[in-house]
Amino acid sequence: MISRLFNFRGGVKPESHKTESSGTPIDQAPLPKRLVIPLRQSIRSTARCLVEPGQKVLKGEHIGQGEGSLGTGVHASTSGTVVEIAPYPMAHASGLETLSVVIAPDGEDRWIDRVPFDYRKVSREEALGWLRSCGIHGMGGAGFPTHVKLGSGTGIDTLVINGAECEPWITCDDRLMRERAAGVLSGAMILRELIGARRVLVGIEDNKPDAIERMRAAASTIGDDVAVVAVPTLYPAGGEKQLIRVLTGIEIPQGKFGTDFGVQCFNVGTAHAVHRAIHFGEPLLSRIVTLTGNVAHPGNHEVLLGTQVAELLALAGPKADTDRYIMGGPMMGIELQSLGVPVTATTNCIIAASPTLFPPPPPEQPCIRCGECARACPADLQPFELYWFSRAKNFGKAQEYHLFDCIECGCCAYVCPSHIPLVDYFRFSKGEIWARERERTASDQARARFEFRNFRQEREKAEKAAKLAAKAAETRAKLPEAAATAAGTAAAAVAAEPAASPEDLKKALVAAALARAKQQKAAVTPKNTDSLSAETQAEIAAIDARREKRNTQDADKTP
Repeated sequence: MISRLFNFRGGVKPESHKTESSGTPIDQAPLPKRLVIPLRQSIRSTARCLVEPGQKVLKGEHIGQGEGSLGTGVHASTSGTVVEIAPYPMAHASGLETLSVVIAPDGEDRWIDRVPFDYRKVSREEALGWLRSCGIHGMGGAGFPTHVKLGSGTGIDTLVINGAECEPWITCDDRLMRERAAGVLSGAMILRELIGARRVLVGIEDNKPDAIERMRAAASTIGDDVAVVAVPTLYPAGGEKQLIRVLTGIEIPQGKFGTDFGVQCFNVGTAHAVHRAIHFGEPLLSRIVTLTGNVAHPGNHEVLLGTQVAELLALAGPKADTDRYIMGGPMMGIELQSLGVPVTATTNCIIAASPTLFPPPPPEQPCIRCGECARACPADLQPFELYWFSRAKNFGKAQEYHLFDCIECGCCAYVCPSHIPLVDYFRFSKGEIWARERERTASDQARARFEFRNFRQEREKAEKAAKLAAKAAETRAKLPEAAATAAGTAAAAVAAEPAASPEDLKKALVAAALARAKQQKAAVTPKNTDSLSAETQAEIAAIDARREKRNTQDADKTP
């Protein structure tokens, strides 16, 4: 199926440290004392809470409803009781908190009713909706929702399954392909049908010979349109654009995606999760996590989502000189600020670091413009220029030099002889630009609201003036008849005179109003006066006489 492989620009070859954890089979991690399940599964995916404290839940039960087009379902990883809904640390370098559902397991691990989902008997939209409700999203990096990546079902020629696992220390995908190759390829075939691809390419780095052999054996039962390809071991060959380049020769330019060129890429873990969701009706509740580094028992464990890192560490046995923990690989991972961070779908590795394994970085020195960073950059950028612009806070120029094409792989910092933490500078610049964009958006929205408020007030003012003008015109139209009845022919003449003065018009309006009031009063018949005594009637008559006399005197005083 593939006549040749291609190369991508740049890349580095750090020491792999794969053998420490890849030799032992996947172990099932025990039930934790409690599960902390974030309602924000990734930066893009949020969910609305569906449970309350004290509520009993079953394994696989919906506890969060995905919001927005990128939201996916969130489920209870085991049966138990919801004890609280509160903010907990999230898997992020900032150590910020996010709203989470805390479940106390009951130890029974009781499932909801599960039935396979026959995606061939329903519409494509229903199948994508099923994957969304099962909480399926990317398990390799950014955690992008699978139902969105599957697109419209047209325009994709090649489906790439990413089993490269290029970063050092991480072996969870390696063990998954060794032990569950049939499930991975079953999920790949489902993804292929839903996306409408003609062929499937599975890319695996050539330092995983056992995984390549198992995957090829499983693919041999499917057909010639599925190829398992060994790619050269070079970091970051597992990057989406880099793997697509190696397998297909397609180089995806700045601002474009693989789908623009008929290619889409999914991680092997995502493919296996799709297999479980379709053929067994299981939502995404667990993933394989590599525990390695400065530990006594490195290995891979299948861990329930929501398990806190602190409970996992007992399985690996960190050594006494461990000074910190890294979630992910040493190149792109984050240093954990808290061991209360829970495992999510994108948590592929926990590394126990020590001064021996990961010595403190030497002091940063001035850039000597050697160009090593540019030669190592797989995105074909000029990191030394981005560094200067980021350091000077010249974010506009940094964007001109395609800052956001940086995949933060760390190759530039790895080869820098001046030990400059280049990726940190780039992340700082990106964060500042995003913050300014948010401020500008908020300012634009505030200005739009202010301008609309002014417009609304002017509109209401104009509408009110128009109503008053219409009322005045209506009154002037009725004035001759009313004035003739109430104030005599003089007022009628004033009202009919086109050139009447404003003062005369005002007098005529007053007279007309008095006339209308008098007519209304005369039309009113007093109630409850049928059985009044003669004395009461005489008193009422005296009151009416005094009122009439006062009105007559007021009218005589009117000029």
